[in-house]
Amino acid sequence: MMTILVAFHQNHYRNFQHFYLDPVCVYWRQEFPQLPSHQRFIEWIPSTLIPLCVYWKHCFGRCTGISFVDATKIQVCHNRRISSHRVFDNLAAREKPLWRGGGIAQRSPCSRQCGRP
Repeated sequence: MMTILVAFHQNHYRNFQHFYLDPVCVYWRQEFPQLPSHQRFIEWIPSTLIPLCVYWKHCFGRCTGISFVDATKIQVCHNRRISSHRVFDNLAAREKPLWRGGGIAQRSPCSRQCGRP
């Protein structure tokens, strides 16, 4: 069940029913021979929360020191208001945006590294 839930979030289906009835029931039937019905699977999803959390906790690596946060652009406010915006003062700088509006590139160091080393 956890495999199907993780695969759903990695695919581009808008809802779980279409994902479950199309690729899972049709193409993955050999991998899951005792596959329950869609309604039964939905009823069992809450029981997978704790095992899924334990699995994700196991996947995280140990903290190895200082690492950097991904520098994904964060759209904060309109260009006219950027000079008065003080939340990320001395932590961020303006970038040339790829689309309309201003953005901030985060450059703050993170003291913890989460994920596999």
